[in-house]
Amino acid sequence: MVNILFRLCAAVFSVLGFSLCAAGQELSLATNIADYAMGGTLNAETAYGISRHWSLNAGFRYNPFRYGEGDDIRLHRQRSFSAGARWWPWHIYSGWWISGKIQYQEYASTDSQGALFPDYFGGGAAMEGDRYGVGVGAGYSRMLGPHFNLDLGLGFWGGYSTYVRYSCPSCGRIVDNGSKPFFLPNELILALNYIF
Repeated sequence: MVNILFRLCAAVFSVLGFSLCAAGQELSLATNIADYAMGGTLNAETAYGISRHWSLNAGFRYNPFRYGEGDDIRLHRQRSFSAGARWWPWHIYSGWWISGKIQYQEYASTDSQGALFPDYFGGGAAMEGDRYGVGVGAGYSRMLGPHFNLDLGLGFWGGYSTYVRYSCPSCGRIVDNGSKPFFLPNELILALNYIF
């Protein structure tokens, strides 16, 4: 599944990259500022408008960082890939939109899910694993100039997760492992978008 999703994202990025020369206000590249605030998660998303109301997009997020020492470690590590589409009621890259996507995520975390979902992720614990799923989102794209947009939005996703939970971030003592379905917030979008 991971290999298929990676290949799909690579294919979408390739098609979008080759279309750059022929794209007149159809290709965009964005980065989500809110992800940088979430522990320094590096990210990018590219999109290509295939019609007046539809755009295809592919993105990635990567966070290798670890903060703190001992039991005070804070992680929001991840490596994720996604591919999907947005529907724009008025015109691509302008106004309201809704989206759908497929996504894979490899993660190791101690923070945000513990605060939002204490039953899913125990306090003071650490968890790592893989998630596969589908997501939906909605938002608004505000034109700042001929080539720049500010995107605001919110997304959720659900699917299947395999995980290992540890009693603390540094001890490595396994408390629980297995697999189960999940439903989580996926992204808070405050993105700067450049339209070619």
